[in-house]
Amino acid sequence: TERDRIARLFANGAATRQQLDQARAEAARAAADLAAAQAALRNTGATGAQPVSTVISAPVGGRVLAVRRQSAGQVNPGDTLIVIGDARNLEVHVDVLSEDAVRMHPGTRVLIDQWGGDTILEAVVRRVEPQGFTKVSSLGVEEQRVPVVAALVSSPELWPNLGSGYRVLARFIIWEAANVLQVPSAALFRNGDGWAVFVVDNGRARLRHVTVGQQAGLQTQVVSGLKKSEEVVVHPGNAVADGVRLKSEREE
Repeated sequence: TERDRIARLFANGAATRQQLDQARAEAARAAADLAAAQAALRNTGATGAQPVSTVISAPVGGRVLAVRRQSAGQVNPGDTLIVIGDARNLEVHVDVLSEDAVRMHPGTRVLIDQWGGDTILEAVVRRVEPQGFTKVSSLGVEEQRVPVVAALVSSPELWPNLGSGYRVLARFIIWEAANVLQVPSAALFRNGDGWAVFVVDNGRARLRHVTVGQQAGLQTQVVSGLKKSEEVVVHPGNAVADGVRLKSEREE
């Protein structure tokens, strides 16, 4: 039809010889394709063969998480058709700061929180990637991040509705010990080459040098220099010095 239309236009001077030759060539190719398809159909009928569906078996069992190809069509080797996963064997992928990643190793405990359930789930680090990457934080600061993979070890009965791609909050247990003496980090300040606090002694501030250990944000471990029952001054200002009389918030 297209070839005949171009031929009429050429006869009326509205099409060029090149357009007519191209239309005739395309019509010839289409006719050749049609003849090949008809011959293949005749051969199929002569041998008694019928078109069959190809069964593709999944390499593992599980639930269908996503369907990548919704409609029939040609696919290339390696194309993803569907995504299958075992929802009872989930991994947690976290991008942590590189200075924290160097303190982690396979087996490090992880606490999973804010996933939507009432309980805190347990996990362990399975892999710390050797290659980091640069990520810009929400404040516009470039940070070096390292992908860390952790495996859930809590019973799947505790998280029946948790699925692939869900958001969780992961807390890594880098160090832990029992009966740790700790003070608010805001009570510590540098004094000389070490750390010090102001201890409340009979209503007065007494400078006390301390040795600190592990730090966890708002709390810091005190290895020596303090006793369990002693009270310290939090956020000591410039007016606080050794021997200064203190007034508690209850007295104000």
